[in-house]
Amino acid sequence: MYFTPSSIIDFTMSNELLLWIGFHIFILIMLALDIGVFHRKAHVISVKEALWWSAFWIGLACIFAMGIWFYRSTVQATEFMTAYVVEKSLSVDNLFIFLTIFSYFKVPEKYQHKVLFWGVLGALIMRAFFIVVGVAILAKFHFIIYILGAFLVFTGFKLIFSKDDVEFKPESSWTLKFVRRFFGVSKHYQEDKFIVRKMGYTFVTPLFMVLALVETTDLVFALDSIPAVLAVSPDPFIVYTSNIFAILGLRSLYFALAGVVGLFHYLNYGLAIILSFIGVKMIISGMYKIPIESALLFVLVILLASVVISLLFPKKSNSESPA
Repeated sequence: MYFTPSSIIDFTMSNELLLWIGFHIFILIMLALDIGVFHRKAHVISVKEALWWSAFWIGLACIFAMGIWFYRSTVQATEFMTAYVVEKSLSVDNLFIFLTIFSYFKVPEKYQHKVLFWGVLGALIMRAFFIVVGVAILAKFHFIIYILGAFLVFTGFKLIFSKDDVEFKPESSWTLKFVRRFFGVSKHYQEDKFIVRKMGYTFVTPLFMVLALVETTDLVFALDSIPAVLAVSPDPFIVYTSNIFAILGLRSLYFALAGVVGLFHYLNYGLAIILSFIGVKMIISGMYKIPIESALLFVLVILLASVVISLLFPKKSNSESPA
């Protein structure tokens, strides 16, 4: 039996299509099991449960990387893990914002998982759109990579020199202003419902306001994380799947670290260095390509160092400062 070039191309394309379809079927099944079986009833997520789920999602990502290594190449498997670690580390900033939003709205703990579930689902759709558009733009206008690189370096320096006391303030968010302008908002939570009908009128609940803030927050963070991941790999499948796995594990990571995330006060500096490094990697890509293995090692070392330094030199509370 002889294979013509066209038949080989058709076979490769059909395999790629099956890969995309299979991945989405797997993710949809996992999401359905998550909300329909494991978290069908609203309950408070314990730290132990969150740690188990975090380990589960990280384990799945590692297994998936092994699959890429087996069916594709070592380079692409390393690209996947690098993109996954970068996206995972950058998403830690989201945890601070989630904590602020939930505290501001006094969201009952047993309803927080549902908000994050639908927030993650919306984030998956938005990330897919950004990735498809980003890959298409870079393929057609390669010079954009240098602009994105400069943007990441600027963002990194901005993180380093930003003041520690600058906090996210939900009450000043344009999202809340928009929702209040066009929708009636009920004053109290209606269990875990986002929308309710009363006296013939439709109202959104405070839980809907929280979800809207979570979605817009992820939209803002995607502006940094998507260019960073696109710098790691030009392969849409690698970029997309690494993003999906990182975002899917974000909920369990929140419940596992919500109480101690404030301890990692030097993490922002680590993220700033990582963003700047990836930006430089993009800028010099035309002259020198940094090996992906070296990039992964650098990211892991910086992350580990920022966490260790945070624990060795804890942030002093106001009460400890001299009078």
